[in-house]
Amino acid sequence: MSPSKGAVKTAPNVVRAAGGLILRGRDRAVEVVLIHRPAYDDWSFAKGKLHAGESEMQAALREVEEEVGVRGVPGRELGTVSYIDRRRRPKIVRYWEMTIDDDVALRPGNEVDDARWVSTEDASGLLTYDHDRSMLDRISERP
Repeated sequence: MSPSKGAVKTAPNVVRAAGGLILRGRDRAVEVVLIHRPAYDDWSFAKGKLHAGESEMQAALREVEEEVGVRGVPGRELGTVSYIDRRRRPKIVRYWEMTIDDDVALRPGNEVDDARWVSTEDASGLLTYDHDRSMLDRISERP
């Protein structure tokens, strides 16, 4: 039986995850939402592992809602980053740009103690991981 068209084929030990870079503003005044996870004391983007039977897009939307407390509206796909996680497993994370209503407040939840809007210039210095900084670079490559 051949895999379905568009299916992601990965080794069984590869962790698959998805997330969103929530953006507001235009041109040089773009801001992005960063989250702080106290368990790891890190600053990152909303993301998480896929649940069984869940698509990457579904996981990205669910994780944004769980971690930031708002439902994102997906936009352009930003691609993937790959790295070795804390348990020494290969991890692949697929991201999308997302927007939310301007009048909606961020409400950190589910493993997150802070969620805040940060300018893209300041975000680079606040992000903990280089793979997140590479994702930040992709949003500046706006079509």
